[in-house]
Amino acid sequence: MSGWNKDEVTKEIREGENWLHITVWNRMVFLLRWLVLSGITGAVLGVVGSVFGICVNYVTGIRALHPWILLGLPLGGIAIVFLYQWEKKQEKKSSTNLVLDAIHAGTEIPVKTAPLIFASTVLTHFFGGSAGREGAALQLGGSIGNFLGKLFPVDDEDRRIVIMCGMSAAFSALFGTPIAAAIFSMEVASVGIMQYAALVPCVASSVTASWIAGRFGLAAEHFELGVIPAFDMLNAGKVLVLGLACAAVSILFCVVLHRTEDLFRKWFPNPFLRAAAAGVTVILLTILVGNSDYLGAGMDIVERAMAGKVFAGAFLLKMLFTAVTLAGGFKGGEIVPTFFIGAAFGCLMSGVLQIAPSLGTACGMAAVFCGVTNCPITALLISFEMFGYEGAPFFLIAVAVSYMQSGYYGLYHSQKIVYSKVRPEKINRSIR
Repeated sequence: MSGWNKDEVTKEIREGENWLHITVWNRMVFLLRWLVLSGITGAVLGVVGSVFGICVNYVTGIRALHPWILLGLPLGGIAIVFLYQWEKKQEKKSSTNLVLDAIHAGTEIPVKTAPLIFASTVLTHFFGGSAGREGAALQLGGSIGNFLGKLFPVDDEDRRIVIMCGMSAAFSALFGTPIAAAIFSMEVASVGIMQYAALVPCVASSVTASWIAGRFGLAAEHFELGVIPAFDMLNAGKVLVLGLACAAVSILFCVVLHRTEDLFRKWFPNPFLRAAAAGVTVILLTILVGNSDYLGAGMDIVERAMAGKVFAGAFLLKMLFTAVTLAGGFKGGEIVPTFFIGAAFGCLMSGVLQIAPSLGTACGMAAVFCGVTNCPITALLISFEMFGYEGAPFFLIAVAVSYMQSGYYGLYHSQKIVYSKVRPEKINRSIR
């Protein structure tokens, strides 16, 4: 179906008809076509994402009321591994990397990935694993988007756009950031370029999903930034230093995640034993720390960081808890923990640099997110949607510096670095 536009225009030009009229008409039909397809995708993922978010919030609330549930974390990990026996090669096929591979090369995403990641992420949060929600959102969106792409009258190239629509819709439904969600799926696959052909479809699906999530009562994440200092050379310089430090933190987080995963696979080749060992480790770490701040996603810590009330080493502890949880095979994601880490580190650096904790927290969160995802535009838009536009110049500096200085590290091995971060040249390399 994607070839009809080009063929009709070519035919009319050859026959001497009004080619401008035909081109405009075809573009309007093309626009309406994508609005319908992406609207359907956004509606489906809006409902699924909302139900998923409600389930995660519900089980998290139960665990908060009954802290002893954490003791069942090893059993929860074993249950997740058992569920994934349904899917062959589960350690690769049910990851966010497979979704990125589908965008790059059109590889298949099994539709059963959706119920698997839904159930396993809910189990992870119920028992107290340190993980986020967006990994599940991207996999839900990618899997269901791939399924819908097969039902729609589109070719393989357009099916990739439907997959991106699904990713944007699920991300938007869970976080309430439709602008950032629309851009994220276009930006995350290939660093240095964006698939602008997906712009209208991703925007339509993201906005639709956000509206539906609102009808389900899911509130958007938003924090009050408070009084913003004057944008002068001194304050700009302080935020630049913060951006440099956040780049280092983002590299550290990526290295810790990947090395911990490698170590757990080496020490515990059996996935059941690996999950149990990770669960026991998280329980012991929680007992040593003496509180449950590092369990679950941890978005409540961002609010505390805004007020300057976070333990100085909180960002390091969250790295450790998250790395162990995900290395054990528990499901969820790394982005919400990234928000925690960036916010806690920004709060710490605000005292060192003598800037407002709220500004340090906001800049730190955006900068670390940018460093681990290599998505500067998305990071900037998330900071706008979560903290408002008043701190825009500071957000811009922190994100830009972190992007340049974070090197070629990242959360997702299937992400491709197409263009260099420091020179206008193609490099086509993989993430470290």
